[in-house]
Amino acid sequence: MKIISWNVNGLRSVIRKGFLDWVKREDPDVLCLQEIKIQEREIPFDLRIFNNYNSVFNSSRKKGYAGVAVYAKDKPTLISKCLKLERFDDEGRFLQIKLPEFDLINVYLPHGGRDKHDLNYKLKVYQQFLKYLGQIKDAKIILTGDFNIAHEDIDLARPNENKENLMFTPAERLQIDNLINLGYIDTFRYFYQDGGNYSWWSYMRKSRERNLGWRIDYTFASSKLTPKLADAFILKDISLGSDHSPVGVVI
Repeated sequence: MKIISWNVNGLRSVIRKGFLDWVKREDPDVLCLQEIKIQEREIPFDLRIFNNYNSVFNSSRKKGYAGVAVYAKDKPTLISKCLKLERFDDEGRFLQIKLPEFDLINVYLPHGGRDKHDLNYKLKVYQQFLKYLGQIKDAKIILTGDFNIAHEDIDLARPNENKENLMFTPAERLQIDNLINLGYIDTFRYFYQDGGNYSWWSYMRKSRERNLGWRIDYTFASSKLTPKLADAFILKDISLGSDHSPVGVVI
């Protein structure tokens, strides 16, 4: 089973650049999207049902902002769209569904604001999120999405220049430590320990071409699924205009 996660930075934008053809070629069993930037009522029929996928959406109340989606070949049962934090829930950043082999959680966690004005909000979300993940850690869980944090020095091209910058502050990195300490496996690092593997690049200064990136998109698995992990990946050559590349896992 192949699970792919991707911050598309606008579903309508990537649709115009070959998204549906790419999905057909990759043929994932589960496809998780973040930052779809579209209201559910505005999603056309051909984006709700294609290639026999079942779709579930959680859109932000604010137009053109955030939002997540899941496409799954198996028919999912919706568990929740809420983390019980009003602002976070209104922004459409969380989606949990039940599939036959595991529960799937797709998240788009807050960035924190360029001047760190929303860093406290981001850390508050992580506190609530980790509390919930601790309650379900003994279940079979696949957790994937845009976490907006690079965990270790190996996870970004210029760690020394970014020690106090957003997405790499000690307070943020500690959140990924805490997640791993709960028993969740960073599936990419489970298979690959080398550097230079990133999932996000700034649009500025030809960062992608120079591979000046950050690994801020993850797929975690709870410990009960560890024996079933077969591979993990970053599809670094895929963008379709997004500043992120797809990531994923095979179980």
